[in-house]
Amino acid sequence: MNGPHLPLAGQVAVVAGATRGAGRGIARMLGAAGATVYCTGRSVHGGRPATAGRTETIDETSAMVTAEGGRGIAVRTDHTVEPEVERLFERVRAEQGRLDVLVNDVWGGDELTEWGAPFWELSTAKGLAMLERAVHSHIITSRHGAPLMVERNAGLIVEVTDGDTLGYRGNLFYDLAKNAVIRLACAMAADLHAHRVTALAITPGFLRSEAVLDAFGVTEANWRDGIKADPYFAESETPCYVGRAVAALTADPHVANKSGRLFSSWALAKEYGFTDLDGRRPDWGTFFARKVHEIVHRDSPPDEMDEFVVRTRLHQAELDPAAAAEAALLRTWLDRQP
Repeated sequence: MNGPHLPLAGQVAVVAGATRGAGRGIARMLGAAGATVYCTGRSVHGGRPATAGRTETIDETSAMVTAEGGRGIAVRTDHTVEPEVERLFERVRAEQGRLDVLVNDVWGGDELTEWGAPFWELSTAKGLAMLERAVHSHIITSRHGAPLMVERNAGLIVEVTDGDTLGYRGNLFYDLAKNAVIRLACAMAADLHAHRVTALAITPGFLRSEAVLDAFGVTEANWRDGIKADPYFAESETPCYVGRAVAALTADPHVANKSGRLFSSWALAKEYGFTDLDGRRPDWGTFFARKVHEIVHRDSPPDEMDEFVVRTRLHQAELDPAAAAEAALLRTWLDRQP
């Protein structure tokens, strides 16, 4: 029997998009729970980085998985190229004979997102490229990974998104990509129900990824220095926080009760009792709601970020019948701004 410190010993995972960010954190924490983790992506040692300006590789991630206590296996895979995805799962089948969890975290849309412009001014080419990378890749990967689970009538597919609501995310293509994978989880859950395979979506909060740390000019060791530049950074979380969420879901014998739904790292931390690496338990949802309340009730004039935050919350509240009064308040506040 597996010990409590290695609840996923003997289980096999594929983390698609494990090069950096949430994918790397998820792979690491699955490894810390004892799993064998296939870490996939396009950036490898000795090759040209798939993302300009980033040096992280899946080889590094797989080594981290092993160091955490699991077994990391790096497999270079472009998840938009179906034959490569087919070969990946053929290898998993040949080497392991099973697949217990598949995490779809392929993204590649940062350099394609044109913030601050209405949809009729966006580059169609960039937008369609984003959908290919961030949505089509997930469909292709699940298409070829799910059969290994269906054969055993067991397994978990996790779609990684951004945001725990269906509210508009400020850019048409970004919004479409992040909401599409939530819908993928819902649709896959329906098809997989008869086979006892679970599909769900999960979001981190303010993710302290490698790129975000670089943007703030800090490291994980001194990340709090970044709060001076952005007060919202105070409630940020490491990629391992959502990683621990995925590990907890994978180990939960009743995870099927969550199939087809959307979850957040902060809500699952409360449910399963885990913390971030530093012992904190960031709660982005509560923190963000408090910031919105502070903005609309203070006397000083708002800045551009304040208006963005309130508008973001309005897009969320408008979809929640229970938040009708809040939505009316936020709409009135925005209408008063020059």
